[in-house]
Amino acid sequence: MMAIQRVGIIGAGKVGIVLAGLALDAGYTVRISGSGSVKKIALTIKTLVPGAIASENADVVANSDIILLAIPLSRYKNIDADLLKGKLVIDAMNYWWETDGIREEVLDPSTTSSEQVQTYFKDAKIVKAFNHMGYHNLQEEARPKGDPKRKALFVTGNDPEAVATVAAFVDHMGFDTVVHNNLADGIMTEPGSPLFGASLRYAELKDIIDHFDQTEFGKEVAAQTHK
Repeated sequence: MMAIQRVGIIGAGKVGIVLAGLALDAGYTVRISGSGSVKKIALTIKTLVPGAIASENADVVANSDIILLAIPLSRYKNIDADLLKGKLVIDAMNYWWETDGIREEVLDPSTTSSEQVQTYFKDAKIVKAFNHMGYHNLQEEARPKGDPKRKALFVTGNDPEAVATVAAFVDHMGFDTVVHNNLADGIMTEPGSPLFGASLRYAELKDIIDHFDQTEFGKEVAAQTHK
């Protein structure tokens, strides 16, 4: 596994800000970019997460060991695919109709959102994480390893080494992990699934994931993703 010291976050909305705060608390150097000017974002960052460095996408990527995508899903193609070449990238995005618009205009219905993100950023290693727990819970529920009240997050991707690195990072950020090595399994945590919005401990989260394939939603997903 690679050692993570510098964290880059693309997206200065609620999720991006919360993740920046968690990363700072965990001892990482944090750079963050947003859709506005760096000057405008810097004021927000200074107020909400003092210690993080506001910058542009290119600088964030160039000076980070891991990148978190925390932007509206409909905007990921606004980022040059080559920018993330060779990078380890956490997809913390979800489709949300209020910000993304009509689903069919954003996503191919025959495959999952993270698989489409991986196809677009074909030279990056995409791992899905931080997307099923609400940002308030992420902010409030981070706890040291071994704390009986510690919550868990689902982590999945196609590259086992990348997944292991992200799982260790998530653990350091304050959460246990349930790990899979299939990016398509990320569908289990997206809006409409039993896990979306879930703030659960490890055993509870693992139990729901283990039984997911038996639910009607799981059967529909399996039918779609294995066509």
